[in-house]
Amino acid sequence: MKDSICQAIINHGLLPFLLSLLIQNHKESIKKDACWIISNIVVGNRERIQAVIKAGLIAPLVNLLQNAELAIKKEAAWALRNATSDGTHEQIKYLVSHGCIKPLCDLLVCPDPKIVSVCLDGLENFLKVGEAEKSFCNTGDVNLYSHDNKEIYEKAVKILETYWLEDVDETLPLGHGRLDPNSKRKIVRYYSLATPWRARVRLESEFGGELSGSP
Repeated sequence: MKDSICQAIINHGLLPFLLSLLIQNHKESIKKDACWIISNIVVGNRERIQAVIKAGLIAPLVNLLQNAELAIKKEAAWALRNATSDGTHEQIKYLVSHGCIKPLCDLLVCPDPKIVSVCLDGLENFLKVGEAEKSFCNTGDVNLYSHDNKEIYEKAVKILETYWLEDVDETLPLGHGRLDPNSKRKIVRYYSLATPWRARVRLESEFGGELSGSP
């Protein structure tokens, strides 16, 4: 969507109309398109992100990301990910306060590798801003560190290396900045992202308090 069109939507006061599309009983394709439009509006422009926040669109997006059909969830994930990529610290903290971390974690088991990548991008953006500490409970066998998609595997490893390196340094041998592939099982046991419904995310230094991601 052209940048001029995105700005025109705001200038002509159409954000409340998008809000009604998100919260009212419209068919799937309409809600999906509304999320897609919002995902374009928030790309690369903090003023437009703020306009979306002021229009009250974040909470409905989070609700759809949590509860809607998969096609809608995908577009909602794009919208929130784009907002985290270009938002200010305060804007990202606002997203956190409206509970968008847990549904992004929940969507990590999506069969669409692109959406998993989008969710990882969003979650990493929260970590960059808040230096958040993630604590994951006991996990199952499925994990992102043995994912068939190379991009997803590399993103998962990058997040682990960047934000948990001190935690795993004593038990996991490292070589040339990379994780030893022979230790992958040990990583998975303690740090698997694949059971996000059990995840608990604590944002202490930047956001304060504890955000519950447990059922």
